[in-house]
Amino acid sequence: MSARIKYTNEPIGEPRVIKDFLPSPSELAFRGEDVKITITLSKKSVDFFKSEAAKADTQYQRMIRRLLDAYVEAHADERPPRRPRSRAKAVRT
Repeated sequence: MSARIKYTNEPIGEPRVIKDFLPSPSELAFRGEDVKITITLSKKSVDFFKSEAAKADTQYQRMIRRLLDAYVEAHADERPPRRPRSRAKAVRT
């Protein structure tokens, strides 16, 4: 078992508020352009989204997609866009 934490009455410094960028489960029901992929998720995550999707009368996959889209929108300006790799290979003669 881990050691007990001893709390003291010391100042904690300057707290800062971090903007909550994640949408609520009800906001995740949205339709857009899709690309089909295969991904493995934890059972806990899938069960959560299935439960929330049932409450919102939507598909859990759509809610997961919207969550990922919201994350991308919140962080898109932080990194320059990557140039896509060319799939065509040069043919040597």
